[in-house]
Amino acid sequence: MSSLSNRTDNSNLSTTMSEGQILASANLKAFTFNDLKIATRNFRPDNIVGEGGFSCVFKGWVDEQGFMASKPGSDIVIAVKKRNHESLQGHKEWLTKVNYLGQLHHPNLVKLTRYCAEDDHCILVYEFMSKGSLENHLFTRGSSYQPFSWAIRIKIATRATKGLAFLHNAEKQHYTAKLSDFGLAKDGPTGDKTHVSTRVM
Repeated sequence: MSSLSNRTDNSNLSTTMSEGQILASANLKAFTFNDLKIATRNFRPDNIVGEGGFSCVFKGWVDEQGFMASKPGSDIVIAVKKRNHESLQGHKEWLTKVNYLGQLHHPNLVKLTRYCAEDDHCILVYEFMSKGSLENHLFTRGSSYQPFSWAIRIKIATRATKGLAFLHNAEKQHYTAKLSDFGLAKDGPTGDKTHVSTRVM
């Protein structure tokens, strides 16, 4: 899942709106930390579906209305993004994600459905993408990830483009949307260098 950042400093967001106002304006409901512990089977390591520098994403289950945790394998699957306590990404960045992703809705953007802001827990709850991430399909070897056909590659590229076009043209959002978490970004040639670095940015 890619996140958004704002050209405006995150500190500006916190000075113009209180945390309560931000959470209310996002039109999202909150989960309790206990609900998410139950939904993810206490954040068990075998429920991890993704990891990044700042967080782990766990598979969880909620009932049909999405209000209560339910037994694994039943009802609706969710993706629970739990910030690592060692994370350098702070509370302001988390609030920025809630603020923007809670208001943006498009078929080609992963939907933020709920959050948890209890004690020092900063958790985001997204719709679950059952096919996994594009990165896994492109770079993970094994029987669970088969190479894409060209038709599927074109379909993915086209729909990703529609999502990007929406972010850049959303008139009611007065900011420049950018994709972050650049796991695949590379250094481009600069000066007299003629090659692209493979160093992950």
